[in-house]
Order: sequence, then C-alpha cells, then structure tokens
Amino acid sequence: MPPGNAAWAAAADGGSSGVWRPFTRSVVVDGTRIRVATCGEGPPLLLVNGIGGNIEMWQPLAARLRNRQLIMFDVPGTGQSPPLLLARRMRGYARLLAGLLDTIDIERADVLGYSWGGALAQELAHQFPERVRSLVLAATIPGLGGQPPAPWVLALMVTPTRYYSRTYLRLVSPVVFGSDPAKAADSPHGRARRVAPPSLLGYSQQLYAITGWSSRCWLHNLRVPTLVLAGDRDPLAPRRNARILARSIPDARLHVVHGGHLFLLEEPEEAGRLVAAFLAELDGAVLAQGGSRSST
Repeated sequence: MPPGNAAWAAAADGGSSGVWRPFTRSVVVDGTRIRVATCGEGPPLLLVNGIGGNIEMWQPLAARLRNRQLIMFDVPGTGQSPPLLLARRMRGYARLLAGLLDTIDIERADVLGYSWGGALAQELAHQFPERVRSLVLAATIPGLGGQPPAPWVLALMVTPTRYYSRTYLRLVSPVVFGSDPAKAADSPHGRARRVAPPSLLGYSQQLYAITGWSSRCWLHNLRVPTLVLAGDRDPLAPRRNARILARSIPDARLHVVHGGHLFLLEEPEEAGRLVAAFLAELDGAVLAQGGSRSST
C-alpha cells in the first residue's frame, strides 16, 4: 500500500497552511465499503476517531506523529463511508475493524482510540489481542461502570448538528468539549467536520453501538502496553474514567494533559509528544530483544 509520503509536505508546519493529502482508497470489508487513508512510513499506527469523525480531522495530530505509517478510516456512516446495512454493537465494529486490517495487509498495529474510538480500540484489543501491539486511549471511557458526563452534555451529543453548523459548534463546544469556541469551530479539524459530516443514520448507528457497552469486566485481561491520556477539563469523558482505565489495565500509564475533550486536535503538541515517546520506547524494547520494528 502506498505510504502517502507526499502528505507530509503540506502538513510539516502543523497544518497551518497547505493541503493535507494522505493516500486514500475505498475497500470492501464484510460487504461494507470503508474509506481508508495512509501516510508516512514505519510501524503501523491505527487511528480510531470519535463519534462522527472523519479522516481529515486527524490532520493536526498526524503532522506530529512521524516515523509511523498512519492508518485512518471513515467509520461506516461518517466521512465518505456509507452507513451499515445492518446496525452493529461494539463487538461487531471490532470484527469489522479486524477485517479492515486483513484487507490492507496489516498483521499487527499500535492502536490509538479517541473518545468513541477509544471504546472500539478496547474492544478490538479484547477480541483480537494478537492484532494489537499497544493501545493509546485518549479522552475515552470504560462504558457502563465509568463516570458518565452530565445529563445536559449527553443530551447535546445525541445530535450530529455540530458537524453541520459552525454556529452550533461554537455555542456547544464549551459545554460539551470544554473548548474555546474558536479553537473548536475555526481550526483545521473544525473545518474538516463540516466538509464531510456524518449521515444521521451513520451517527445513530454509532450511538446504538456504544449504548449499554462496558469494558469494566475484562479490562484486567488486556495484556498490551497502554497509555491513557485525559484532558484536565473534559466534560464529556470526565477524568475519573481515565483513572479507572489506568488502574484496571495491567501496567497502564496515565497522563493528564491541559485541555478539554478535543485536546488531541486542539493542543496536539503535548499529546503528540507523549504518544510519540510512548511508541518510540516500545520500538526500542523490540529492537533490544532482536525483533522487527515493522508489523506489516
């Protein structure tokens, strides 16, 4: 698969200018068409986005994760991937994700899951531990048994309107994300939201998948190196959830960073540095044991 190195020419300044162009294509997995993108070279790092998010929203963080083959995809019903024909629970999305790795010839990858994507990353590591070298769980939850957000935050998350309306995103971002309105709406990731918003059906399918989901009873069985990242002012994924994840997953590390729920995209310097250092340490450990850095 072409690594899409040309993407870095535009993204080298952190996304403040130019156009980010990772290599994209559509593949069919278990009868479902999924848009997937890659850029960079090195050990594969799979990025799993939050609810409704698309590939282009990763630009701010992607520019800070060098020496990796980044793998991104539009979950069915988001970006340019059509919705599922039949709704799935999180276990079904994990099977679909494992099938996607098969289709693009990735045997094993580091997995970074963000928000809703963090739940899916946990489920993937639970069902298919042989496919996951390490986990980075950012601004995410263990589902039932964790600390839910305030009821008004949940109510505002039921609709994907923030993906369609800049004005609406500016209004709700301080309440839902703990974000400055301008950072949320007028940034590269804010503009990317509106270019390829999720369909109402696709968004509803993601809500259905995570409703009632929980990882609490099997987190202690996850035996992969794990980095847990949390924002210190995140209304959607309160910090206690990160402590639960870090305490329950054996030998997991916890870092609390300055920012709200969107810290990976709004404050990518610190988060990118932490992720890069964590993965580089794993690379070093593998090389010290005489293994290979690449998992393709």
